[in-house]
Amino acid sequence: MKQNISNGRSYLSSVWFMLVLVAAGTHRTAFARSTRGGFQVDSEDGRLSVPELVSKYGYDVEEHSLKTEDGYRLTLHRVQSPGHTNGTVVLLMHGLLCSSADWLMIGPGNALAYLLADQGYDVWLGNARGNRYSRNHDTINPSDNSFWKFSWHEIGRYDIPATIDYILDNTGHRRLQYIGHSQGTTGFFVMASTRPEYNDKIIQMNALAPVAFMGHMKSPLLRFMTKFLKTLDILLAMFGVGEFMPNKPILHEIAKHICPPDTTVNNMCAHLLFLLAGHNPSQMDPAILPILFGHTPAGSATKQLVHYAQEVLSNRFEMYDYGILKNVLIYGSTTPPEYDLSLVTAPVMMYYGLNDFLATPEDVNRLAAKLPNLKKNVQINDALFNHLDFLIAADVRHLLYEPVIEGMASAEVLDY
Repeated sequence: MKQNISNGRSYLSSVWFMLVLVAAGTHRTAFARSTRGGFQVDSEDGRLSVPELVSKYGYDVEEHSLKTEDGYRLTLHRVQSPGHTNGTVVLLMHGLLCSSADWLMIGPGNALAYLLADQGYDVWLGNARGNRYSRNHDTINPSDNSFWKFSWHEIGRYDIPATIDYILDNTGHRRLQYIGHSQGTTGFFVMASTRPEYNDKIIQMNALAPVAFMGHMKSPLLRFMTKFLKTLDILLAMFGVGEFMPNKPILHEIAKHICPPDTTVNNMCAHLLFLLAGHNPSQMDPAILPILFGHTPAGSATKQLVHYAQEVLSNRFEMYDYGILKNVLIYGSTTPPEYDLSLVTAPVMMYYGLNDFLATPEDVNRLAAKLPNLKKNVQINDALFNHLDFLIAADVRHLLYEPVIEGMASAEVLDY
């Protein structure tokens, strides 16, 4: 029976993905042909695991396993440039439906993990519970619905603190640099506000496309999905559809055939991403798409998406809404409490895009006003910079990563 449920989930996820691609294909816009060729990658990189990917390009890689307070087993990937062994420690946390591969996909000379390693940083790549690298628990199997009863609240409450402690214990450092993208920033703000003692373990929080408030979220794809919030809740409660879009190798093969590597014209994968994250064809190198869809989606809990949908509808940065009766039992109030951002005392640098559908400038600026130790809120110098450009834009090294690394170095001067 459990096997049938698991197969059903996988089938539904694959069907959902294909339907979205078809829908994206009906949304026609004039796209420019990509003229970029600067990424040192090939399409088969989408088939490789993170350790295989890092080793392929000549960097040292380690795989570490750690356990959270509530029994989840997480995998960490450590990346270093040969000869560098004791640099400043930096932890990178990925976004929703993603994995540690986010920081590697566009290859050496461009991807942030490699750039940091080249600068002598001791680079650690986190993986949140439920993705392809963190699908284990002491007592619960991923085929059981109970495995998936978490949102990004638990990622911030348990996963990120456990990851930080593991890294510091293993390196002998007392503080580290933190870089998060999207959900990687949400989880940090959850941690820093609910477990404020962890602020002292952060040299600087570098927030790329920070997501806390979502009242102005303008992705037509996700706006459409929020209409089915109650349906997702019912599916979660009644049928145990706990996992959302697990990683399947077939997606890499699909992307290779329907995502032309030399153009964004009539490229359904590009259309899908523009509908999801924002339209910026000049920064989209279509050669990266089969690699992206080989690693993403990496799996998540349905509850994570429901929690974000609640943020869109409530326009509050708040804990999970279980409904009036259960809220009273859990929180002592009919509505879920808001996260207290005044407790986020770690230094924060934020970077945002004007055309980001998911982390809109209005919502980012609202977050900025509530952070007591905000060092700078940086607008990317590209009017069309979108949510995924933080990871795969053709000019992301120049537009974003070099300023981020420079800002990190400045914070370290002050720290020591």
